Amino acid sequence: MSIRPVSGPHVTAVRSIDHIMRKVIIALLPSAGFGLLLFGWPALYLCVITVIAALLCEALCLKLKGVAALPVLRDGSAILTGLLVAMTLPPWAPWWIGAVGSAIAIVLGKQVYGGLGQNLFNPAMLARVALLISFPIEMTAWVDVKPLSTGPGPLESLAVTFSGSVLTDGVTGATTLGAVKTGFSQNRTLPGLLDDYSGFLAWIGWERGSLGETSSLLLLLGGIWLVRQGIIQWVIPLSLLGTLAGLSLLFHLIDSQHYLSPWVHLNSGAVMLVAFFIATDYVTSPNTPLGQLLFGIGCGVLIFVIRSWGSYPEGTGFAILLMNAATPLIDHYIRPRIYGRYRNGKPIDITPP
Repeated sequence: MSIRPVSGPHVTAVRSIDHIMRKVIIALLPSAGFGLLLFGWPALYLCVITVIAALLCEALCLKLKGVAALPVLRDGSAILTGLLVAMTLPPWAPWWIGAVGSAIAIVLGKQVYGGLGQNLFNPAMLARVALLISFPIEMTAWVDVKPLSTGPGPLESLAVTFSGSVLTDGVTGATTLGAVKTGFSQNRTLPGLLDDYSGFLAWIGWERGSLGETSSLLLLLGGIWLVRQGIIQWVIPLSLLGTLAGLSLLFHLIDSQHYLSPWVHLNSGAVMLVAFFIATDYVTSPNTPLGQLLFGIGCGVLIFVIRSWGSYPEGTGFAILLMNAATPLIDHYIRPRIYGRYRNGKPIDITPP
């Protein structure tokens, strides 16, 4: 018996890195743009700061490695990372929160591992969790909707971004999940807590939160467009959202006074952003469909557990990082089939007749 290497039945990929990054950015723009309209100039300034900081950190790391920066920066990955970081922050967060977040994402979340394609954790989620643990006050200062037409002007917004004056404006409050968590600590029941927080408002985006927690509808449409474009697969988003919906429905039926309904779970926080734009990251998610199914289920379970019984009201960032850490183990035990070489774990004779 002789075994010769043969080529696999693969189709040559026509998508480049910059093509993929460009498509993802395009899919994010409707939700990000709607968020900018809701929260005005401070949110726009924060987005600009995070993107510029991400590009500068990427260029600095490449220079230290002796790599030409311009060709790498053109792939758009640093821009996408900066935009995702901005979408996980309070819209009126001070400038240094955005700069530090981008630095953590690029330096610690990406370049320390060797650059694009080598990182273990999703950079944007790593930055989000690191900032939340390190600066809990700044990371939980959510503002009411302040559209461009009624919010502070361009010059006044500079003071908001660079001096943190929002903390004295009396417009801060809790997100839906934060209000529920705080209310339960005060022995209030769920129906009363949700009187002022409608899942419908979250669906269209008219409520407090980060740019990635505003319009579930626009994020969903952007994610569906990415699936139609072949940029991402449906397995992870569907398994994540389905698991979260199933668990929340079960516990809501058992005790509707203390467990949120699936509608509120799916339309609150950053679930839609995570399901379509974070969990589907090629580098930090499993390679096989079965592995991706387990990954999505694990994310959905962890999000529900942390939201329901954890100390933090939102569990998406922690869930993603924990499942990112489990990805190598999933890929180790669930491997893609090697065509033409083995059958039932044993080598086969592929000598031409």
